[in-house]
Amino acid sequence: MPAVRRPEVRLPELVAYDGGEWEPEGDYDGLEFADADFAGQSARGARFLDCAVWRCAWDETVLARARFIDSVLEGVRGVGTDLSQVSLRDVEVRDARLGGTQLHGAVLERVVVRGGKLDFLNLRKAKLRDVAFEDCVLVEADFGGAELERVTFDGCTLARTDFGQARMRDVDLRGAAALDIARGIDRLAGAVISPSQLMDLAPAFAAEVGVRVE
Repeated sequence: MPAVRRPEVRLPELVAYDGGEWEPEGDYDGLEFADADFAGQSARGARFLDCAVWRCAWDETVLARARFIDSVLEGVRGVGTDLSQVSLRDVEVRDARLGGTQLHGAVLERVVVRGGKLDFLNLRKAKLRDVAFEDCVLVEADFGGAELERVTFDGCTLARTDFGQARMRDVDLRGAAALDIARGIDRLAGAVISPSQLMDLAPAFAAEVGVRVE
């Protein structure tokens, strides 16, 4: 199976951000955002290049259609963050704690999501290419209609995951610590699972093809 191409983020010397609230369509380059509260603010369509976001609050923050390039997001937390149609390219996301985050229609390319807990993540119709999920907890993540190519889930807990109508190519689920699929068991063509995972998923496979096990 082809290896995931990982981001190689090399941040330049950053300048601390002191510009107040984010702005829609803003242009942020080489900045460091640390321990700030951006709750309820809007940076719709903004561009973040060579930036670091440390331990910031994103409750109800609007980042729809924003672009993050060659950046690091660490310790971000929030509920109801709007990242719909966002673009993440060469980005590391570390120890995020997000709930009800909207990422539908997003494009993720060369992204690592390491640690943290993501509840009710909406990735419907998103495109994920060369994305590595590592040691994180995904509760009721929705990949409905998404396209996944070269995606891994090493050390992750996937609870009640929805893969309905998803399309997969070179998706490696073998490293998942727990794999619970609520919908879309029929969409695993293009994925690789382990023999033990096959045994765990056997009832769902049987139900999908209409086989009763008694």
